[in-house]
Amino acid sequence: MTMTMKPTHSIEIKELLKFADRKFRSERGSFLFQEGMLAEELYIIVSGKIQISKITSDGRELSLRICGENDICGELTLFTDNPRYLLSAKVLEEGEIVAIKKEVIESEIFQNSKLAFEFMKWMSDHFRKTQTKFRDLVLNGKRGALFSTLIRMSNSYGIPKNNEILIDLPLTNQELANFCGTSRESTNRILSDLKRDKIISVKKGKISILDLQYLKDEIGCENCSAVYCNIE
Repeated sequence: MTMTMKPTHSIEIKELLKFADRKFRSERGSFLFQEGMLAEELYIIVSGKIQISKITSDGRELSLRICGENDICGELTLFTDNPRYLLSAKVLEEGEIVAIKKEVIESEIFQNSKLAFEFMKWMSDHFRKTQTKFRDLVLNGKRGALFSTLIRMSNSYGIPKNNEILIDLPLTNQELANFCGTSRESTNRILSDLKRDKIISVKKGKISILDLQYLKDEIGCENCSAVYCNIE
């Protein structure tokens, strides 16, 4: 079984770190920012994991991606007047975060054409990933959304082990449901079916995929590159 290596960002992170305003430790369960807050900073994740999500109109949480080492979050506020964060960033795993003032990045992008070009490429890839996730949520139903999420997580955090793939990311069923835009109860039922049919197994809060091809076949997987088919 072969796994695609996690892609690296085209943006030169070391270049951005030169403009850091502050560095701090993040605590699990805390927020870097929440939807509606005044947006003054962008964040680079040095270590740890951050979950980016949005609260829907009916009060449900929809998780969009997980940011890890060298990822950037808060970028959607660039070049907007009186910006406020459109999403929330919750700490899943404590680590070290670097904050950069929004106006500093904007000024540097105007002056540094190479940085501007790399940032545009990164944003384009980011939007493409988001579009494919929404496609899966809308077109594949609850089961398909969960299958797609498991495939994406295997590309981001999968560790091949014998004839299975361990998703090395502990998540509660509620957190998993949030990535699928569905209820915990629905997710519980689908996971139970998958365990009964020996498609997955669960141990100590971590899921192992025993039959990845089954999940792909069920959603008509197009075998997109892991650059786009991931949870990041």
